[in-house]
Amino acid sequence: MAESPDELKKLATIANDLELVPQLRAKAIEQLGNIGSHEALLALLDVAAKEKLTTKERELALKQAIKIVKSSH
Repeated sequence: MAESPDELKKLATIANDLELVPQLRAKAIEQLGNIGSHEALLALLDVAAKEKLTTKERELALKQAIKIVKSSH
């Protein structure tokens, strides 16, 4: 799935925006996982490292990152 760098940036920004509702951030995290590129993987790892996000969101980001890693084999 070839996604534009702008779309990746927008999704990463949404996933990290603490002013947005958690459901919207979770959708952005899931979309990054669906993209499945190396850049999306890096964005997901960045989300997982954000201590201010909820544990559930960070775990979702890790789950999506693992999905990308497993699909790359």
